[in-house]
Amino acid sequence: MDVKRDEAWRLFCEWTQSDSLRKHVLGVEAAMVSYAREWNEDVELWAATGILHDLDYERYPDLETGHPRYALKELEERGYPQELIDAVAGHADFLGVPRETRLAKTLYAVDELSGFVAACALVRPTGIHGLTPKSVKKKMKQPSFAAAVNRDDLIRSAEELDVDFTEHVARVIAAMEERSDELGLEGKGEAA
Repeated sequence: MDVKRDEAWRLFCEWTQSDSLRKHVLGVEAAMVSYAREWNEDVELWAATGILHDLDYERYPDLETGHPRYALKELEERGYPQELIDAVAGHADFLGVPRETRLAKTLYAVDELSGFVAACALVRPTGIHGLTPKSVKKKMKQPSFAAAVNRDDLIRSAEELDVDFTEHVARVIAAMEERSDELGLEGKGEAA
């Protein structure tokens, strides 16, 4: 199957009404595309993987019986490439699916981090503009901030991807900043 980003986005929007979840996958997509370009990978495949990784989360949020199992079934039935399906399975640690490809490792490394970067941007007057890796790492030291995000996983996933953590954070910030308006990360203090 020839994977198309726009088809993946349409499918995701059929399954997901939540504006915040849509913004999340677009942030993940931005980071995935940045890495795909850096490593000369298939941009459409990497974009679609970023979008589709949480396909079933709104409908089936229970991690014991739901997400991402329904997404995996749907993607298989639609004939998506096994590499994409394996990456979606691998982003859920609790399924125990090893992340063996660069695609799977990248999805895992950018998923939680992009959400954490968005949380950091949302509490700043200038949004994502001017956000630095140093600021993100400082927020990581505050356990009450975005408390659901496992800090060890953020660091471990960059190590698994074999990228420097500070450079990884900088790349994710830059990728999301390029799409800040679409992601709702412009901030309140900037003139329109």
